[in-house]
Amino acid sequence: MLTGAGESPTYPIIRKIGFADLKDAAAKGIDDFWVMPTHAIFLAIIYPLVGLVVTCMILRYDVMPLLFPLVAGFALIGPFAAIGLYELSRQRENGVDVSWKHAFRGLRCRSLVDIAALGMGLMIVFLIWLTTAEWLYQSLFGHRSPESIGQFLSEIFTTSEGWILIIAGNGIGFLFAVLVLTISVVSFPLLLDRDVGAMVAMHTSIRAVLRNPLMMAAWGLFVAVTLVIGSLPFFFGLAVVLPVLAHSTWHLYRKVVEPEPQGRGTGTARSWNRT
Repeated sequence: MLTGAGESPTYPIIRKIGFADLKDAAAKGIDDFWVMPTHAIFLAIIYPLVGLVVTCMILRYDVMPLLFPLVAGFALIGPFAAIGLYELSRQRENGVDVSWKHAFRGLRCRSLVDIAALGMGLMIVFLIWLTTAEWLYQSLFGHRSPESIGQFLSEIFTTSEGWILIIAGNGIGFLFAVLVLTISVVSFPLLLDRDVGAMVAMHTSIRAVLRNPLMMAAWGLFVAVTLVIGSLPFFFGLAVVLPVLAHSTWHLYRKVVEPEPQGRGTGTARSWNRT
């Protein structure tokens, strides 16, 4: 399964896109959210709740240095967590009367193993990011924990070590974000839409980024900015931002990847979900 449905997998054709396509993908994502707000919030509300729980745990156990890396790290696992929302957009695109139950139809597709494998890969990247962030902080400030939030913020913004942490941490985080964007920007929607393997999906995603480097950089910036906005205050905005981004990503996939020729017979996931 990881290498594709057949011995010689067919690689999708990648299109060249422009800023108008990014704008249209975002507009269609917003439209999906307005049409299906209850369903999207039902799925996405877990994100702000998890964010609040994680924050409380961090404050209780005096591991405040990991707060920002944890929040930022949500973007690394977001493409996998948005599978249900991709399915809602796909069903609406096919003219199906969408309900929240449709969000889980994608979990029955034959690409489930590949989706899970790629999702596990993103989780590993997320854990490596947290480990790296913790190592960076401890290399600058040692193993002691700040006594209060005020002391922590003071150490970060008023010391040379703090500014090194800010610059180096954001630089390293940027590299992790580029990696995840490159391998996942269209891979999960592709796996949901067609019966291809994880390797083909990742290869297609990489090709999409290489063919549209400027547009994908702009998309990544759009995602980063909206996630920051959605995190304020106390992550509640993520209940809107996350579903909008997920729906928009599905439409970006449609813009970037050429539709499958009719009668090809590789769209197993598509026919699987009709039942």
